[in-house]
Amino acid sequence: MHGGHLWLTIMGLIIIISIVGLLIAKKISPVVGMTLIPCLGAMILGYSVSDLVSFFSKGLDQVMSVVIMFIFAIIFFGIMTDSGLFKPLVKRLILMTRGNVVIVCVMTALIGTLAQLDGAGAVTFLLSIPALLPLYKALNMNKYLLILLLALSAAIMNMVPWGGPMARVATVLKAKSVNELWYGLIPIQIIGFVLVMLFAVYLGFREKQRIKKAIARGELSETQNIDIHKLVEIYERDQEIKFPVRGRAKYNPYIKWVNVVLTLLVIIAMLVNIAPPEFAFMIGVSLALIVNFKSVDEQMDRLKAHAPNALMMATVIIAAGMFLGVLNETGMLKSIATDFIKIIPAEVGPYIHVIVGLFGVPLDLLTSTDAYYFAVLPIVEQTASQFGVPAVSTAYAMVIGNIIGTFVSPFSPALWLAIGLAEANMGTYIKYAFFWIWGFAIVMLVLAMLMGVVAI
Repeated sequence: MHGGHLWLTIMGLIIIISIVGLLIAKKISPVVGMTLIPCLGAMILGYSVSDLVSFFSKGLDQVMSVVIMFIFAIIFFGIMTDSGLFKPLVKRLILMTRGNVVIVCVMTALIGTLAQLDGAGAVTFLLSIPALLPLYKALNMNKYLLILLLALSAAIMNMVPWGGPMARVATVLKAKSVNELWYGLIPIQIIGFVLVMLFAVYLGFREKQRIKKAIARGELSETQNIDIHKLVEIYERDQEIKFPVRGRAKYNPYIKWVNVVLTLLVIIAMLVNIAPPEFAFMIGVSLALIVNFKSVDEQMDRLKAHAPNALMMATVIIAAGMFLGVLNETGMLKSIATDFIKIIPAEVGPYIHVIVGLFGVPLDLLTSTDAYYFAVLPIVEQTASQFGVPAVSTAYAMVIGNIIGTFVSPFSPALWLAIGLAEANMGTYIKYAFFWIWGFAIVMLVLAMLMGVVAI
C-alpha cells in the first residue's frame, strides 16, 4: 500500500509526536521508542521487513561515526578522570568563577562559542561537558542549563560556512560561494553572540535564585556564600571518594603531564581535521591505556569500568539511526515538510519565508536538518520568489529561524551525545529548553528583519 503523500505525512507526524511525547512523559526508554515506533509505523503503511532492513542500514550510515566516536570518547575521558586530569582544571574553574553562578553561565556560553568554531556539534560537547559538568555539580547548578547554554552558543556559531546548514543552503540556492552567503549573516551572528551572553547572565540570576530557595528549604547544602577555598575543599573531598586517582599518575607526577599532552593532541587532531574524531579518540584510548596502566589486567579492568556508560549511549544512538532511517527513506520527513507549506493560505505569500522561519524551531523537532533545507527551503523559495522576495532573504529567514533549534531536536546525533555526556534525559531536556530556544530564535529573526538582513 505504501500510502500516498498524505498517509506518509500523517504516519510521520504520529511517529515523531508519539516518540517526543513519550520521551517527555518518561513513559519509554529512548531505545524502545526509536526502534519500535518507526518500525510499526512503516509496517502499517505496508513496508516489508526487508524494506526496514535497508532503511536501518541507511540510517546507520548517518550515525555510525558518532557511535564509534562516542564509545571511544567516553572511555578516553574515563581514563583521564581516573588519572585525575580534570581535578586541577575544575579546581581552577571554581577559583576563577569564585563560585559565582552567573559567571559560570557566561563562561559556559563563551566556551560553547569557541568550541563550535570547527562547525562540529559533537566535538563542542565532547570538549566542554566533561570539563564543566563537575563544576555545575559542585555549585548545585542544573545540568540542563549547561546543555541549553552550550546548545545556544554553538548554534549561533554554526552559521559559519563550514557548519552544516550554510553548506546545504548554498547547494539549494546553487550559490557560487558559501562565504558570500555567510557575509550577509555576520551582523546577525555578532548580535546573536551578544544576546547569548546577556541571556546567560539572565539565566544565571534565575539559577542563583533557584539554588538560594533550595538552600533555604534545606534541600541543598550551602554553596553560594561560603568561602571559595572551602568550596574547593568540598569539591576535592567529594572527588576523592567518587573518583580516586588510579594508575601510574598516582605515584608519578610526570604521567599527569603526559596525559595533558595526549589530550591536547587528540583535540588538536580533531579541530585541525587531521583525523576524524572517532579515529583520534580510538588512538587516544590505546595510548592512554599504555601510558597509565602497567599490566594488561589493569588495562582491561579500566575498560570494563567505563564500558557500561559507553555502551548505554551507543545503543541509544544506534536506535536513533533506525528512527532517522525509517523517516528519511520512506519519505515521511519530506512529505511532512512539503505538506506544511501547503497548509499556509495564499494571502500570506509575500511573508511565507518569515512565517516558516518563525516555525523553524518546532519544525526542527518534526523534520531533520536535511529535510528542512532540501525539502522545505526550495518550495518556500519558489513560492516567495513569485511575490518578489529575493532567494537570499528566504534562505536567511529560514536559517536564522531554524539554526538556533539545531540542538533541541531528537534528530541531532550530536545532541544525543551531549545528553549522554551530561548523564541527562532527552525528554526532560526538551521540556526544559524548547521554549527558551524557540523564543530566542524568534527574537533573532525579528532583529534580522529590522536590520534589513531579511527583506519583507
